[in-house]
Amino acid sequence: MNIRERYQEIEKSFLHPKSCLSSQTKGRLKPEPEDDIRTPFQRDRDRIIHSKAFRRLKHKTQVFFSPQGDHYRTRLTHVFEVSQISRTIARALRLNEDLTEAIALGHDLGHTPFGHAGEAILRELHPGGFEHYEQSLRVVDILEKNGKGLNLTFEVRDGILKHSKGRGKILSDEPFTLEGQIVRVGDVIAYINHDIDDAIRAGIIKKNDIPQEFLKFFGDRHSKRIDKMVRDVIFTTIKEDYEKISMSPEMEQMVHSFRDFLFEKVYYNERIIEEFKKAKRMLESLYNYYLDNPHIIDAQELEEKELHRKICDFIAGMTDRYALYTFEKIFIPKSWAVP
Repeated sequence: MNIRERYQEIEKSFLHPKSCLSSQTKGRLKPEPEDDIRTPFQRDRDRIIHSKAFRRLKHKTQVFFSPQGDHYRTRLTHVFEVSQISRTIARALRLNEDLTEAIALGHDLGHTPFGHAGEAILRELHPGGFEHYEQSLRVVDILEKNGKGLNLTFEVRDGILKHSKGRGKILSDEPFTLEGQIVRVGDVIAYINHDIDDAIRAGIIKKNDIPQEFLKFFGDRHSKRIDKMVRDVIFTTIKEDYEKISMSPEMEQMVHSFRDFLFEKVYYNERIIEEFKKAKRMLESLYNYYLDNPHIIDAQELEEKELHRKICDFIAGMTDRYALYTFEKIFIPKSWAVP
């Protein structure tokens, strides 16, 4: 019995009966030999961490475009916070922490430059529409490793595809595994807390702008809010016998209300909307430039539908600073040097 097999025996003896065991994965798109040390979900986590798309997250917007301050969240710090929150829940519930971590680290690989603003812009420009969760799956299935993809397991791919909820229901049994449902909840817990924190840091809102009902219910500090939400998910899920990952009705209602407050006061804030308009003009210009000059991205022989797809993939993969650099290089006149 090798190291992986011994670890999988430990999973069987320790994890909850409703957990997703790595030995029972539905497999990969392309079958491949098992590793003798790591389980399939551990390998998926490692493939995601070592991918180019993962490294680019450090220069992609969470809410505030190309932030100059060192303490603003980026898309990379966001996925780490989601991973930490989700792993805490999974460990407490005796669910598969490796699977949870892989989904959490991979869930935003398809995000655009300039955050959800970039997503909205590509949704409008690309004839086939655009959703970052679908793009995340496209990244791991097709775009990474020069078109070979990462060949992840079904369970990780399912969790990545079904993590997103927009302003929809936070809780959902759509993810195939309880671990996927954890990441869906962990994503919300992470962003409504760190986005409030960043909005105060940016001067978009002040702490006393947060309604007293939220401060009284959740607590007046970042750590208290997260702790209360995480504990509620853990103990409600246990109470409901793991039927699905759950929140108490009161907590779910308050989280929805807190998220609505964020949309109204932060995401739809006039200052952020003005920056959104600038990002829209910039990405529109780049998109149309590549349509007129497909040779720039080696797409000159593609048919129209494939050309749009390649441009969409190319722009979605850009970091904030690379998009800014490319726009400046193409559209901003340079000073003429004196000989």
